[in-house]
Amino acid sequence: MNSKKFDADILIIGSGVAALSMALKIATEKNDINPKSVYLLTKESVPDTNSAMAQGGIAAVSEVSDSFESHIKDTLIAGAGLCKIEAVRNIIEQAPDRIQDLIDWGVEFDSDLTREGGHSHRRILHFEDQTGAEIHKKLWLAVQKNPNIKVFENHFAIDLIVNKQVDPNIIGPTKVIGVYALDKKNEAVEIFTARTTILATGGAGKVYLYTSNWSGATGDGIAMAYRSGCRISNLEFMQFHPTCLYHKDSRNFLITEAIRGEGGELLNSNGEAFMKKHHHLGSLAPRDIVARGIDAEMKKTGAACVFLDISHKPIEFLKSHFPTIFSKCLDFGIDMSKQPIPVVPAAHYLCGGIVTDTNGKTDLQNLFAIGEVANTGLHGANRLASNSLLECLAMSHNASVEIQNTWTEIEKNKLSASPAPWLKPENTNSDEMIVISHMWEEIRRLMWNYVGIVRSTKRLERAQHRLQNIMHEVKEYYSNMKIHSDIIELRNIAIVADLTVQCALKRKESRGIHFSLDFPPVHDSSDAEILSDSVNARDSILLRGLS
Repeated sequence: MNSKKFDADILIIGSGVAALSMALKIATEKNDINPKSVYLLTKESVPDTNSAMAQGGIAAVSEVSDSFESHIKDTLIAGAGLCKIEAVRNIIEQAPDRIQDLIDWGVEFDSDLTREGGHSHRRILHFEDQTGAEIHKKLWLAVQKNPNIKVFENHFAIDLIVNKQVDPNIIGPTKVIGVYALDKKNEAVEIFTARTTILATGGAGKVYLYTSNWSGATGDGIAMAYRSGCRISNLEFMQFHPTCLYHKDSRNFLITEAIRGEGGELLNSNGEAFMKKHHHLGSLAPRDIVARGIDAEMKKTGAACVFLDISHKPIEFLKSHFPTIFSKCLDFGIDMSKQPIPVVPAAHYLCGGIVTDTNGKTDLQNLFAIGEVANTGLHGANRLASNSLLECLAMSHNASVEIQNTWTEIEKNKLSASPAPWLKPENTNSDEMIVISHMWEEIRRLMWNYVGIVRSTKRLERAQHRLQNIMHEVKEYYSNMKIHSDIIELRNIAIVADLTVQCALKRKESRGIHFSLDFPPVHDSSDAEILSDSVNARDSILLRGLS
């Protein structure tokens, strides 16, 4: 069967804040792209994304008492010596302009700034406790109104297509010319070609058993890029958000860090505040320290969770500042104005990813990566709260400028030959789909137990051994069964899990999010030492792709 073919100037894979802002930038800014055809592929519906679930806000220097240098310093300290200063400065110093972009697109912010863990000032712009939803909604409205942007929902990108697949005789650099994508509604694989492809596929929280991420956060972009030859780095730095709601009927509802910024205190099962034992900032310490503190307290007491108490605040304040959380907790019988909220850590944000420069350029020509899927060097070994939405906007801006400036050269790289149709088995076995579901659960539980908040070399080696067997089984399923979204996701989380373990085994130290019982912390968390490490640009853990 011949595959349907679509051709665009710009192909964006994803539908979060990075993807939507990229589409708007490239399709509406004055540039030399003509025609300005922008295709956006998303594996499910557009609102299904981590961005829309972001609660806290977006970090940006907004008051005269604050400064870029202060925000940069806070970012470097949180990043534990692995941030790239040029990326940090580039992204933080353009924050006011990116906030103005959002306002121009119709985004509304509350009048007050809030503070979150690791920040030395109040600099978090927010809309109640649903900032991501507000930003995503307004960007999506703007995209729908733009005639140059065409959206393909329920289209799951399977693999990148490179020039040397189309013509094996090509000599020179590997160039990405598009993707194979599964139209989930019609169960058909289609071909999308483009002059430039942008991966904005988000993170990989679903590689872990407990996560704050949406169900589609399966590391698809990282796996695709790795299979095509891109370098991947620092996957050992999966940030665990300290506070997700602990309830039998809710497994991924985030309790924003802004609650701690407004005076919320973490308590153990005996009602005792415990975070001061772990860091001088107490409950407002950077996320990696808070997550480990909670993990240690739970192990010490044998409790299934800890508690976040902000009941000392007036009920009117809680309802106005945290309406979504207040309502959600009430749904589960928890009145946060009268009792503490039960919370546990959960996999939240991946600080590593596809290696890019500050413009989002990858190792492959005509392939960009922006947002959580990319490793720009902004986050280092641990992300500072509310820097993620800022990175999405800054990187989409940088990438759009880079594409505009080089469009004449990009446009010359058209191939005369077309990609071959998708050829894979047409039959499937419903019984085997059950096994795929079991393997999915096994990987996620394995990662949670052995590659979680606290690790050891022995645990990592056990995980690696089992993952090698799973990878072999997944390859057989992928090669011999009709393509299905569950198989694609299983293939991707298996690859990302394996790469994560490889990165973790290579890092012979405890730093930031990566904490190993076999290696003492590299320093005593002295701010001066961390800043010195950042200046000296410590190395990342790099894994070369498979091309």
